[in-house]
Amino acid sequence: MTPSRLDFRLEAVAEGSSARAAVFRTLHNQVLTPLFMPVGTQATVKAQLPEALEASGSQILLANTYHLLLRPGPEVFERLGGIHRFMKWNHSVLTDSGGFQIFSLPHSRSMSEAGAVFQSYVDGQSILLSPERSILTQRSIGSDIMMVLDQCIPSTADRRAARAALAITQRWAERSLTARGDSPQSLFAIVQGALHHDLRHESAAGLTPLPFDGFAIGGLAVGEAKTEREDTCAFTAALLPSDRPRYLMGVGTPLDILEAVHRGVDMFDCIIPTQVAKRGTLFTSRGIVQLRRSVYKFQDTPADPACACPVCAKYSRAYLHHLTKTQESLGWQLMGQHNIWFYHQLMRDIRAAILQGRFLPFYHAARQTLGCEDLDFPTPPAARLASQPRPLTLGAYQVHTAAAGFSSIRHTASGEIMHSHTPPLEEAHALYVAQSRLAERALLLPHETPETAPPLVIWDVGLGAAANALAALEAYEAQALRGPVRGLQIISFENDLDPLRLALRHKRHFPYLQHGAADALLIRHQWHSRRFPRLTWQLLHGDFAEQLHHAPALPDFIFYDMFSSRTQADQWTIPAFARILTACQQHPCALFTYSTSTAVRVALLASGWHVARGVAAGVKTETTIALTPAAAPGPWPLLGPSWLSRWARSHVQFPDSLPEEAREAFARRIRHHPQFAGLAETEPA
Repeated sequence: MTPSRLDFRLEAVAEGSSARAAVFRTLHNQVLTPLFMPVGTQATVKAQLPEALEASGSQILLANTYHLLLRPGPEVFERLGGIHRFMKWNHSVLTDSGGFQIFSLPHSRSMSEAGAVFQSYVDGQSILLSPERSILTQRSIGSDIMMVLDQCIPSTADRRAARAALAITQRWAERSLTARGDSPQSLFAIVQGALHHDLRHESAAGLTPLPFDGFAIGGLAVGEAKTEREDTCAFTAALLPSDRPRYLMGVGTPLDILEAVHRGVDMFDCIIPTQVAKRGTLFTSRGIVQLRRSVYKFQDTPADPACACPVCAKYSRAYLHHLTKTQESLGWQLMGQHNIWFYHQLMRDIRAAILQGRFLPFYHAARQTLGCEDLDFPTPPAARLASQPRPLTLGAYQVHTAAAGFSSIRHTASGEIMHSHTPPLEEAHALYVAQSRLAERALLLPHETPETAPPLVIWDVGLGAAANALAALEAYEAQALRGPVRGLQIISFENDLDPLRLALRHKRHFPYLQHGAADALLIRHQWHSRRFPRLTWQLLHGDFAEQLHHAPALPDFIFYDMFSSRTQADQWTIPAFARILTACQQHPCALFTYSTSTAVRVALLASGWHVARGVAAGVKTETTIALTPAAAPGPWPLLGPSWLSRWARSHVQFPDSLPEEAREAFARRIRHHPQFAGLAETEPA
């Protein structure tokens, strides 16, 4: 490939992720990636001084060709020495081509092969913005990085419209290259194709052989769902050359950026930091804070105690709340300054994590806070009394927040709490994902390919608020980023969807639901990953005993997370476990559950399962693993003679419904279970 004008150098790629750290040099400065570019559409970032932008760490500002063509006009930049001298900015500038702005004026423009004809909002004159005129204007502006003119369409456009747009974008890109001539300015191409992966592949294949200095992912954040954007972003980024910057246009929130970095993107821009600041919204180390809320009226604390920006060092939440309520422009300026500083600090932290080999732990920790809203710092009593929170309830359930700060779902009638002692995702990883060795089992055998390998199948019995299923999804996605894997099919069973509905309404309490797959599952009862085509999630809604026969595949693992036998006694009985064993049809399968009840273990043994000790979880020193005969003994420690001795002394030695005359035969049945045959008294009590 032709050498880049940017002298791009890749420094590190995170293990288990596509996240990258790199460095390149523009005409004005060295640039470290990943980076965020504040949007200065009209040669100014709204309500921000250039000095504040420089102090915050801004490396590149984004300006817009469409607006600067109309006012002040190319001749102004030519006469005054370019945009850097014009706005007194000594670092880099990237100019968008104007394609998105043309897209935003559907009733005031017409498109043709020549370009886009639109009516000026300044004087009403009709103007043809062609690829050549766009590049000529950007040359006059004097930006460090120019963008080709592209035809932007809604991300949800049909295949025919998307193909037509990418074809014209390809031809315009080639014309833009010719128009650049010998200018030292860098030029980026834009990959289009809407949400159609084959069209994205076609667009990238047509553009990447050409001598562009970088590549942008266009046509996203314009109508698609979050999961669709992330899947398409990951797919497209993987198509782009590793020795060129990758730029996701118009995205987004801090969480959006974190997700896109994880998927291999280097550069970002968005108006969000200054746009939401005008309404009193701040991004902080504890999540999103809405300072227009009256709860902050008396808070004499920094906006974010963990932030080193000049705003947090000097001004209180109470003052910023006042400026927001009175709509003073100083509030917009100060909160915009903080938000931009926060974005840049996030990028610095991400870069450091990549270079230090700790990106994945950083990524998982940051996801838990970046999308949360109003996790209030301690408030004075007067403020708390002024605004009591509304109860977080739905049907028979409520959000329960533990003293440790994490939230779970509580069943109000029984008092049972899902994941009561440990954060839901943390417990799900330890009890279900790690014990099942999901990541290891997802690897292909030497003779297998992703197309021929049978998928792993999980029966997620007791969906609840979806922590167990999402823990499995995340583990699989992380493994899939490392290399080829077999498919994963998750089948969730649930007869009451209110816990999931309640958790989705309050995602700030359940940050793992930011993944987005659960939203689709609740609406359509199925979700299919666009990023990993062999990853699916299906919901079977109804009574488990009836629905298990409708499962489309036999399970390799069962995550058995029903309410306890105190609340759902019929789900922990010999007939219940016998039905599951019969449904497995001699297929090797391991069932994992939190219960250590002797009665539950006896019921499993009596129904034909082999039973092993599981890891500690929460306050439990161990849990339970059950294995079909075809899966036994497996890598887990089976119960042995010492457990039999304790069982013989237990007050729950027999099921309550078992007649007295049948107990001796039942005891023989347990003692003569195949897993106890030939074992010596060596198992520790």
